[in-house]
Amino acid sequence: MDGMWARVATNLIARVSGPMKFRLVLQPAMAAFFAIRSGLADARRGDPPYFWAICTEPGHRDYLLKDGWKSVGRVFILAVAMDVVYQLIVLHFVYPGEALIVAFVLAILPYLILRGLITRWARRKDAASPRPTTRLSNVRRA
Repeated sequence: MDGMWARVATNLIARVSGPMKFRLVLQPAMAAFFAIRSGLADARRGDPPYFWAICTEPGHRDYLLKDGWKSVGRVFILAVAMDVVYQLIVLHFVYPGEALIVAFVLAILPYLILRGLITRWARRKDAASPRPTTRLSNVRRA
C-alpha cells in the first residue's frame, strides 16, 4: 500500500515537468472562464456562493451539482482524456485513479474556488457602486 502512494506521488509530481505540461495552465484557465461566467450569473440572481450553497442547502444540492457539472463537465472530461494520453505516452500504462486526481485538481478544484470568490466579489462591487437616480426635476421636458 505504501508503494502505491509513493508511485502516485512520484507520477503526479513528474507531470509538472513532463510532456503536455501546457495543460497544467490551459485546463485551470478553462475552468476559471466557466467559473467566472457562472459566478457572475450567481451574483446577478442573488444566489449564495456556489460551494457554500452545496454544503448548506441540501434541498438545492442536486440542482447545484447538475448546474456545476453542466459548466465544468467538459473541462473535467477533457482533463481525464489528456491525462490518459499523457500516461500512455510517458508511462505506457493507464492509472485511472491518477487520471481522476489530476482532472479534479485541474478542473473541479479551480472551478469550486473561483465561482464562489467571483460571486462574493461581484456582490461587493455591485453594493459599492453608486446607483443612478432619476428624478423628475432632472429630466428636461421638451
